[in-house]
Amino acid sequence: MYKITVKIDGMMCGMCESHINDAIRNKMPVKKVSSSHKKGETVIISENELTSETVTAALDGSGYTVMSVTCEPYEKKGFFSKK
Repeated sequence: MYKITVKIDGMMCGMCESHINDAIRNKMPVKKVSSSHKKGETVIISENELTSETVTAALDGSGYTVMSVTCEPYEKKGFFSKK
């Protein structure tokens, strides 16, 4: 699994967060997506590695600007996981 962090310019409120989340869910197969207008970022958890071009294309025409995309391996931390 991968954790993709997307820095986005233009989010102002909770409704903006919802629009971004819906746009990503509709265009890409993701496990989880959450956005924060205060941090100006969206975090995506996906089975597959997503490229910057894929994420930018998903938000194209939405009125938001993708500033950067970082992708790193992600391991879900459970209650009984080793520290």
